[in-house]
Parts: sequence; C-alpha cells; structure tokens
Amino acid sequence: MKAHIVRIGNSKGIRLPKTLLQEAQLDDEVELQAEPGRILISKAAKPRAGWAESAQRMREQDEDCLLDPPAPTRFDKEEWKWR
Repeated sequence: MKAHIVRIGNSKGIRLPKTLLQEAQLDDEVELQAEPGRILISKAAKPRAGWAESAQRMREQDEDCLLDPPAPTRFDKEEWKWR
C-alpha cells in the first residue's frame, strides 16, 4: 500500500487507514524507529512489562539479593532511633 507524505502544521506525516491499524493491532500509542530508507512503527511497550515474572524467577533461583553490601550512613549511625 502506498501513502503520500502530507504537511501537518510544521511537521509532515501520513494517514494510516483504520483497517490497516486494526490488522496490525496498533492502539493509540506506538514506538517509531528510523532506519535508512524506512520508518518502523511498532506497538508501544508497556512500562515495566514482565518485571513481576522476572522477579519471581529471580526469587526461585535465589538471585534476589543485593549486589553490594549495605553501607550505613551518618544518619543511620547518629540520628536513627527505633521507637
């Protein structure tokens, strides 16, 4: 399918037919990536998608520990008090 690049305010763009967007299963937000000679449009990734599953796998493999030992600060030593 061919499309014309049109002026949209100070920018340029293309109009995508609704059926094309539905077939590609694209919603309101997409990610754009430029490569020589083409622009890729893909479904926007959801922030933190898959984090819960990754954390669960880390826990199962006993890999959910701190990388560095805790380093107490002056606040911890001088000002912090348990009530």
